[in-house]
Amino acid sequence: LSKHFGDNKAVNGVSFDIKEGEIFSLIGPNSSGKTTIVKSIIGLLQPTSGSIRVGGHDVMKDPLSAKALLGYIPDEPSIWPFMTGEEFLYFTQALFGVEEKTRAKNIPKLLDIFSLQGVEKQYFQDYSRGNKQKFSIISAASHNPKLLVIDEPIVGLDPTGAEIAKKMFVDFKNAGGAVLLVTHTLSVAEEISDRVGFLKNGTLLAVGTLSELREKAGLPHT
Repeated sequence: LSKHFGDNKAVNGVSFDIKEGEIFSLIGPNSSGKTTIVKSIIGLLQPTSGSIRVGGHDVMKDPLSAKALLGYIPDEPSIWPFMTGEEFLYFTQALFGVEEKTRAKNIPKLLDIFSLQGVEKQYFQDYSRGNKQKFSIISAASHNPKLLVIDEPIVGLDPTGAEIAKKMFVDFKNAGGAVLLVTHTLSVAEEISDRVGFLKNGTLLAVGTLSELREKAGLPHT
């Protein structure tokens, strides 16, 4: 995958795969190309060259089939201010084709993940940054996607919320889902990732388990 903005090679020949039942973390400093890769995967940017496949569907050639398998958690939750959390969960499920009789049944289970009962009928404009992020996380999983694409998921969450989110991602992986976790925080990736890719200046420098990468770098195992 390559994505250029004029002379700026934001992503330069990056290739990786994510397996079912795996959390793959893409780590790199700011402006390393992480968000450009995410936006290309979810179809907000068109690659300069290369291709992206989700569940065998090309994101550019068959976008509806590819996006139907995706759940996206952005780094900054951006939701209509006069929609309630409950309405947003219902809307997201409808958007992804969840049967009408199932949508309402799912909502209490989703709210229970972060104990959001009691705030679901408030408008998004009245939520704290953390609650906006929590609704963004549970809505991304509300239609049972095959791949979760997560851009800096822990930002804005309190310590308890962060632990719940990490457990949710691990549970999703253990149920056979695939997770792409994009972050510049090594500790989060180290805790829950199966494999890690290090990105710098739009180039993927290394991919492997943390144990493999430590061995290549001549560092002691921990």
